[in-house]
Amino acid sequence: MSDRMVVMNERSGLILEGGGMRGVFTCGVLDALMDRGIRFPYTIGVSAGACNGLSYMSEQRGRAKYSNIDLLDTYHYIGFKHLLLKGNIMDFDLLFNKFPNEIIPYDYARYASTTERFEMVTTDCVTGRACYFDEKSDPKRIIDIVRASSSLPFVCPMAEVDGRKMLDGGIGDSIPLRRAEALGYDNCVVVLTRNRGYRKPDKRSCVPPLFYRRYPALREAISMRNVEYNKQIAYVEEREAQGAVVVIRPERALEVKRMERDTSKLLALYEEGYELASKVVFVSK
Repeated sequence: MSDRMVVMNERSGLILEGGGMRGVFTCGVLDALMDRGIRFPYTIGVSAGACNGLSYMSEQRGRAKYSNIDLLDTYHYIGFKHLLLKGNIMDFDLLFNKFPNEIIPYDYARYASTTERFEMVTTDCVTGRACYFDEKSDPKRIIDIVRASSSLPFVCPMAEVDGRKMLDGGIGDSIPLRRAEALGYDNCVVVLTRNRGYRKPDKRSCVPPLFYRRYPALREAISMRNVEYNKQIAYVEEREAQGAVVVIRPERALEVKRMERDTSKLLALYEEGYELASKVVFVSK
């Protein structure tokens, strides 16, 4: 990838796609930005993008990499044993309680003091639509939101934000570029966790009848997720071709799975993200 330029101004936004453990690519991108002191007036993260974006907002360089790669080897917090024992494929008590409060403390005070805006995306289980939250002052609500944003359908239980049932933000809005533009941030950098040209199967998905029977709008949103994702990718590529956005994405087809546990693969993807972000030129207007 040749060097590209981003002219930073008050309308600059940063969009962080999810993708489970593929989000270590985003960790590399964000560490590269922090090493250069690059801050965006507006950042929005989905699922893993929300988790990693929180460490970017609190300027805790290396924290997301440490929790996603180094601590995975120590705590083995992903796997079907968790699904069988706790009804969740990830150990959420570890990830959203012990990690931020004890093992690798999150700097809530630093985050609260930032002037930049950060939104996290969830999906409302009743409406099937995306919700956008930008909580800074209440640590419990911050964790409620990021936990909901990361709660994958089928393999994670529903989470709650403000008493409302929520799931993974990627169901309602996988790549929220249009959200950023609607708020006036039309000078964006989009961080994707798939290589150029990637598309999901362009058809409705089957939602097993036993799942979410009381939530028909959610079932519809999940069934249409692939189709909507492909539309969003096409829009990102269109805006990229127009020169309206800069996209940072892996250059090769990924070997890393959503629930990848091979830390050597994860480290290589992190390093690719760091390297590619380092090649983008940022200048102030």
